[in-house]
Amino acid sequence: MAFEDFKTKESVTIVYTGDSKGKTSASLGLMVRALGNRWKVAYVQFIKYWGVSEHVFIRDIQSVYEDDLFFYKGGKGFYDAGELSERGVSDEQHQQAAKETYDIALECTVSGQYNLVICDEINNAVHDGLLTAKQLEKLMTAKSQKTSLCLTGRNFPKELLNHTDIATEMHKIKHHFDDKYLANKGIDY
Repeated sequence: MAFEDFKTKESVTIVYTGDSKGKTSASLGLMVRALGNRWKVAYVQFIKYWGVSEHVFIRDIQSVYEDDLFFYKGGKGFYDAGELSERGVSDEQHQQAAKETYDIALECTVSGQYNLVICDEINNAVHDGLLTAKQLEKLMTAKSQKTSLCLTGRNFPKELLNHTDIATEMHKIKHHFDDKYLANKGIDY
């Protein structure tokens, strides 16, 4: 096939999923690439309510990119994750926070205002029952034709693969967590 036989798409839907680390890191790399191309980016984060390194980085670069970078940190932390779950947060509070974050993501996605919308950890919110697969499908199918969409998190619903253009599954080969070592700041979060 010759190069001139290839076409371009105005926008794509990208999924980073799987049981290994690297999904958020890949989405941050995508954000950097888009901003470097002078695109407008919305980075909407589900689940990660506590402070993580990417929050510091995004806060620090927002003054450089001003109106070209919108960041929203939603959610109430880990849901239904045993000892890692946020204490004192009810199921209803988790669901309400997920819905509010989803509404912001949907508005960013359908508005046509952004070239790229990243919904970090949204797949986890769907898998945990805080959002439905139907809501995720709506986000994927209602997006502006000018807007690329990136969805990250474990357990992306396989029945929605037909709505994606690029899907990458991260597989763990080895992680020190299995040897009872905690996550490393600057590497894992």
